[in-house]
Amino acid sequence: MATTSIIPMHHNKGKTIAQCLSDRADYAMDSNKTEGKYISAYACDPRTADAEFLFAKRQYQLLTGREQKSNVIAYQVRQAFKPGEITPEEANQVGYEFASRFLKGKHAFIVATHTDRHHIHNYIMWNSTTLDCTRKFRNFWGSTEAVRKLSDLVCMEHKLSVVTNPKHHGKSYNKWLGDYAKPCNRDLLRAAIDNALSKKPKDFDELLRLIEACGYTIKKGKHLTFMRQGQKQNIRLRSLGEGYSEDELRAVLLGAVEHRPRKKKTFSTKPFKPSLIAEIESKIGSGRGVAYDRKLKVVKLKAMAETLLFIQRQGFPDYEALAKSAEDAASRTRALTAKIKTAEERMAEISVLKTHIVNYSKTREIYKGYREAGYSKKYYAAHESDIIIHKAAKKAFDELAIRKIPKVKELSQEFSTLLAQKKQDYAELQNAREEARRLQIYKANAELLLRMDEPEQEKSRERQQVK
Repeated sequence: MATTSIIPMHHNKGKTIAQCLSDRADYAMDSNKTEGKYISAYACDPRTADAEFLFAKRQYQLLTGREQKSNVIAYQVRQAFKPGEITPEEANQVGYEFASRFLKGKHAFIVATHTDRHHIHNYIMWNSTTLDCTRKFRNFWGSTEAVRKLSDLVCMEHKLSVVTNPKHHGKSYNKWLGDYAKPCNRDLLRAAIDNALSKKPKDFDELLRLIEACGYTIKKGKHLTFMRQGQKQNIRLRSLGEGYSEDELRAVLLGAVEHRPRKKKTFSTKPFKPSLIAEIESKIGSGRGVAYDRKLKVVKLKAMAETLLFIQRQGFPDYEALAKSAEDAASRTRALTAKIKTAEERMAEISVLKTHIVNYSKTREIYKGYREAGYSKKYYAAHESDIIIHKAAKKAFDELAIRKIPKVKELSQEFSTLLAQKKQDYAELQNAREEARRLQIYKANAELLLRMDEPEQEKSRERQQVK
């Protein structure tokens, strides 16, 4: 999955803020792109999101007395998914989860999933004004990395692909990955110094000669600098961090202190994943060479042994028991998925309902004045956004068949309970999916092994008949 940086949406000259918001929202939620159904929202109604965003900005001015200096009216993030890897429903869910975790419930947002291209992609747009109408979203330094990192994390949690080497401006991807990336030029220089010190040089000049032997050109001056082929700029010795300054290296050579090479983070071993024998067989004889086929045959034998060992350890008396266990695991995954989806639908309903309750309360007096004015066109023009929001709230109450408007506090408590349960169920779902996947692989391997045994059984029966 690819994710762009945060894109500020500016107030265009010659248009009102309302027109700009309406244009951007209409494009994101175009029915030709979203099929009219792959749209979700938090703390706003997608049908009136532009009016609600505008209403929040007016409330911001009334509550704070401040005029917005920036011409940014909203923000947007786009997500693109690998073709054929995800459904529109799942893509919308991923986008909603990303926005919820990134904005932390402080901004209203909409997620529109477009299906009009060969790859499914999301448009995530949120109001620059917070829900309490007292603050603005600040596009902070390093937001690009934060957005990509969180988006990749959510993507990997859903077992989706991520772009491992995105091309973008600013900080390189290797620096963003930190110690998990390939060695940078400074890491290579530190390694050369560590190697030179391991040879026990007599003095600092000999240490420099050993470093030069590793392919470095050293320039002496106010600062010691090092250059090697492939570097774009010189590296100062003092920029290598603790333990690598000239004074510290001289102290090591004198025996005053012990040199401690800079350690990189260690990687935890990957969890064991069973191999599918059928996939291994399909690769054998692919024309890559005898050695490649020989190695794959060894891998195939290991996969067969792993399958048999798994069946013995789990105590499955026969294939039917293994198949039943695999089906039970798949059923558990489906049940958890349905439970999470139900909770998410209710949470989305609560979010919209809370927004409508607040909007209904805020605009009640304005709509009352509109009614008392005999539904005057002049009054409507002066309070258009407030009246639209009030009508949308009333319509939502009617659609939900709400006779008595619930309290916001009660809805918030229900939302918190559902959210806590969803997190617990989601963690359980990840384990259930992995277990179901493992059992399905072992089941497929067992089926293949049984088919391989059938010819031998036939031959055994024939020999018995001959006797």
